[in-house]
Parts: sequence; C-alpha cells; structure tokens
Amino acid sequence: MRIYTRTGDQGETGLFGGQRVLKSHPRVHAYGEVDELNAQLGVCATQVEDPELLGLLHRLQSELFVVGADLATPLDALQGEHRRSVPRVTEGMVARLEDLIDSFEDRLEPLTTFILPGGTAQAAQLHLARTVCRRAERAVLAAAGREEGYNPEVLVYLNRLADLLFVAARFANHQVGCPDVPWVSPA
Repeated sequence: MRIYTRTGDQGETGLFGGQRVLKSHPRVHAYGEVDELNAQLGVCATQVEDPELLGLLHRLQSELFVVGADLATPLDALQGEHRRSVPRVTEGMVARLEDLIDSFEDRLEPLTTFILPGGTAQAAQLHLARTVCRRAERAVLAAAGREEGYNPEVLVYLNRLADLLFVAARFANHQVGCPDVPWVSPA
C-alpha cells in the first residue's frame, strides 16, 4: 500500500464514519494539534534518560492516538458493531493522569511561586509540550463549540495532560538536581 491516496488533493479529508470535510475544518484542526503534541512528546523522549519518564511519554503518545481517533470520529458517525471499533477517551484515562500527577507531586517540593519554563533541556521540552497541549485543548474547545458530536472527556483529558506535563517537567529537573527557576517580577 502506498502512503499517498490522492483523495485529499482537492483539500478534503475523510473522518471516521465516511464524512468528507475540508482540511481546514475545526475538527481536523483540533486533531492536527493533537498530532503536533504527539510529535513534541517524541522530541521529549529523545531528551529523557529516566526510564519512568520515558515509559510515561511512550504511553502518552499511544493515548494521543486514541484522542486523535476520538476527535476524527463524530459521536454519531458509527453505529452498531462499528461503534466499538473506534477507541474513545474515558474517565478512567483521566483518572490515571490524575494519579500520575499526584505521584510526581508527592516527590517534589511544593511550589510557592511561579516558575520559568526551563532548567534542563528535557524539562524545557516538556514545558514546550505543555504549551502545545494547551493549544490543542483550545482547538478542541473551538471545534466543539461549533458543532455537536464531541466526546467531552477529550477536553478533560487534555486539561489534565497539560498539568501532568508541567509536573513532569519539574520532576525531570528534580531527578538531576536542577532547581526550578522562580519567576521574579521585573517591576
């Protein structure tokens, strides 16, 4: 099978369920942002040596395929036996992110001030992934506000994922003894 299909040459793409939409459609924009986040997590993985963080990043990348598939499939697109063929973001996935956040935070000093994104290269990449995640979250919100058929758990998942990436960035610094850089008001 070839990578090119020529079906998108006129600026359209297919959603799961068969609907054709413009590649500029808000739903396509939203899952495109999720795809960029997944690629950014791949960049993060090249910077991370800690097995726990590396395993987490690979799992998150796999979960982002679920997020993308969910966004590419309107809730009413597939009926009957096909409905189960597309994975959906679940409350359980969100709960797992919350458990991970709590686990990392239990090993970190509590924050008393805002911090600058950075520290080590791996933490800086994780902070960048967090900002890409927030952009994806905004794109999903904009798309969901224009039409029906979105799984509300996708927004919750992306919101928690951004929080997890923030804590993971702090943890990456902590693992190598690099302190977070506190924000100091220039005033």
